[in-house]
Amino acid sequence: MTDTPATRCGYIALVGRPNVGKSTLLNRLIGQKLCITSRKPQTTRHRIMGIKTTADVQYVFVDTPGMHLDNKHAMNRYLNRAASTTILGVDVIVFVIDAGGWAKDDDMIVEKLKQAGVPVVLAINKVDRLANKEDLLPLLASVNEKMAFQDIIPLSATKGVNIEVLEQQLANLLPHSEFFFAEDQITDRSMRFVAAELIREKLIRRLGKELPYALTVEIEEYVQEDGMLNVGAVIWVERPGQKAIVIGKGGSMLKEIGRQSREELEKMLDTKVFVRLWVKVREGWSDDERALRSLGYSEDS
Repeated sequence: MTDTPATRCGYIALVGRPNVGKSTLLNRLIGQKLCITSRKPQTTRHRIMGIKTTADVQYVFVDTPGMHLDNKHAMNRYLNRAASTTILGVDVIVFVIDAGGWAKDDDMIVEKLKQAGVPVVLAINKVDRLANKEDLLPLLASVNEKMAFQDIIPLSATKGVNIEVLEQQLANLLPHSEFFFAEDQITDRSMRFVAAELIREKLIRRLGKELPYALTVEIEEYVQEDGMLNVGAVIWVERPGQKAIVIGKGGSMLKEIGRQSREELEKMLDTKVFVRLWVKVREGWSDDERALRSLGYSEDS
């Protein structure tokens, strides 16, 4: 009979509706930026794994796209599938909601969580935005009736409030196991993927309300030579008018996106970076299942 490992390790899904701060929470938990963030809903489009290793615990966090009731378009259906399938096969789920209140999408998510068969910790995020902490009391009282949560933890991913409390509770819930990943590994994603996401983040933050949902970024070149990382990326949009907006007057918007992306990649990788960007039109790509797959949107990705 083998001895039980002294270490703990397991998969932890971060789930919730769009824009509740799941990606910000993952970045806070692993101690560095891995996931892109913005104030616009549905910024996260892929499952992203973030790994944090301490002396005796390895947390394998899985950030997911926001789950929502809207299933009209192929992209919406993909996002919901990617999040729903992540719930299967994890050891613990952190259900993130907004301290501002419960929503209809939260009810839909709870029904899925009840079928998961694993402990669910409710994280009430953005408590730093409450002028009076007593405003949280009605929400705390009502969530107890939704399902049997393992724990309910009010926190702030932005300010770092109660993050250690969440980590300790998760450590207690993870199974005894050898570590799955090398102790210095922080993600299962390639830097090529991270580069595409960083460029998309700059676009989302600079552009208007609707356009971010009609664009995606595909890396065509990622080559390190002579001390320089060369990154070539195509920004796909759905209409010629969108292409003009992304390029900007005299190419000003595209130049600014390239500059911001280059600076962040240089800081992250500690090397010189050269970024080339092109904008191309592919009509209706976000509502075309085949186009989505060709651009890297699959449940396996």
